Amino acid sequence: MKKGLIIGATGSIGSAVRKILLAKTDVQLTLYSRRADRLKLIVDRETAVAGSVTDDDQLDQAIKGQDFVFVALNGDMDSFAAHIISAMERNGIQRLIFITTMGIYQEIPAWLGDSPEPYHNPILKSFRQAADRIEQSDLNYTIIRPGWYNNGPINYEITQPALDNRASVGINTPE
Repeated sequence: MKKGLIIGATGSIGSAVRKILLAKTDVQLTLYSRRADRLKLIVDRETAVAGSVTDDDQLDQAIKGQDFVFVALNGDMDSFAAHIISAMERNGIQRLIFITTMGIYQEIPAWLGDSPEPYHNPILKSFRQAADRIEQSDLNYTIIRPGWYNNGPINYEITQPALDNRASVGINTPE
């Protein structure tokens, strides 16, 4: 049975991913959040860990023994990515799925307007730096760049070649 860690488990994306994984897989989940005490666990499938992504000791304890790490956070994404990558490398974990945002590769569809340069845009900069850091690692990663979230149909595309089991996925709603 696979083991997975969801970092940001109490957020909207982490909660949605948790729900899907519980419904469609038999994965054992470790749910990592600063507010892990808010979680109601399925005792035979889930463990909750309260901690900060920037606390390397807490992060090492949560990452140890996992098959994959799913990250859905907001804040200083570059710093968060640095801590997570280091913890994964220290613990020999290779598979990372990381949520950023659309626009970090200047790929915003024309119908949404101009695509700002991510290194000069205060909203995009930390997300782009996190993606750069992940791309420079030796991890097997997928960077997901959703435009927005809704309950409608999902339209996605792989926007960069999947090299060495690495991919970047942009998610948009249909035009």
